[in-house]
Amino acid sequence: MIRVVEISRQALKNLKRTPLYIQEKFRAWLMAVDKIGLLETRKSPGWHDEPLHGSRQGQRSIRLNKQWRAIYVIVDNDKIKFIEVIEVTPHDY
Repeated sequence: MIRVVEISRQALKNLKRTPLYIQEKFRAWLMAVDKIGLLETRKSPGWHDEPLHGSRQGQRSIRLNKQWRAIYVIVDNDKIKFIEVIEVTPHDY
């Protein structure tokens, strides 16, 4: 079960630039992953966890609201699986 989340420096930098309610929503996702694991968190329709395509193939995103996304990858490091959040960005429409 994947429960450990590692946040990159770039993602932390991006988070600091987001509105507070987006930061709180991201923390809620982190707590959900810690409490019930990534696979169970993905099942919750509120996060809209989805695989990305094209140049971002192999990455996944969660929706923090209609505009903001957190993009992450799952890394297998000597049988220790963890999530590394790559960036938190506004989504272009």
